[in-house]
Amino acid sequence: MGTAPAGGASPEEASTAAALAFHDLVHRRRDVRGEFTGAPIAAEVLTRVLAAAHAAPSVGLTQPWDFIRVTDERTRRAFHAHVQHERAVFAATLSGPRAERFARIRIDGVLSSSLSLVVTYDADRGGPVVLGRHAIADAGLYSVCLAVENLWLAATAAGLGVGWVSFYREEFVRELLGIPAGVRPVAWLCVGPVTHLETQPDLERAGWARRRPLADVVHEERWGGHVETTCSQSVARGSSPMVGADWHQPVPAAPSAIPTDQE
Repeated sequence: MGTAPAGGASPEEASTAAALAFHDLVHRRRDVRGEFTGAPIAAEVLTRVLAAAHAAPSVGLTQPWDFIRVTDERTRRAFHAHVQHERAVFAATLSGPRAERFARIRIDGVLSSSLSLVVTYDADRGGPVVLGRHAIADAGLYSVCLAVENLWLAATAAGLGVGWVSFYREEFVRELLGIPAGVRPVAWLCVGPVTHLETQPDLERAGWARRRPLADVVHEERWGGHVETTCSQSVARGSSPMVGADWHQPVPAAPSAIPTDQE
């Protein structure tokens, strides 16, 4: 305490800079599909990213997660084939413009990323009685999602991209990776260096969905309560009060080309 930060900045200046850097990181994070280079990840960088994930808060301090590092080509190709099958299943439920938009959207980077990290949830860890979980059974699952977010932000800070693949059946992944019956595969994450991070999420650029302004999802005291705050202008336009920039970007009328689902 009391030691001046490097570069001569005051503690207040350093704190402000750190806060701005954090908010910038949060808004730069993207769900990556087509920008992976396939370059290797340095062991110390991967360890740092996993350590950040492992530092996440967890209900009852159970730390109910495990991380499976997947690099084997056959395993990744088997999973990719399964993902493409599930893509076809979903595509069959669409028609018209929705089907046309989905056809342009890439849903994974399994084969082009450097490696995959599968994050699991063990509901029995810390049991049979888990402090804080008696009233909310899913609190342990929420803890795993916090670990995923920590991993994602740490990877972004390290110049890596992360893509969360959700087109899979848990039973398939459990059998493919030898995961015990009582453990759930929560997230299959494609991870690796990228050429760049898009300024807009792929689904916005493809015209699939439009981001909601922050003001539409903030309530005062009870559901539907009107929000009156000192940062109401920032809330109204969906921007970050810390950064002061408008992070909400509308879907362009003519979306730019979106990478296809072909590896």
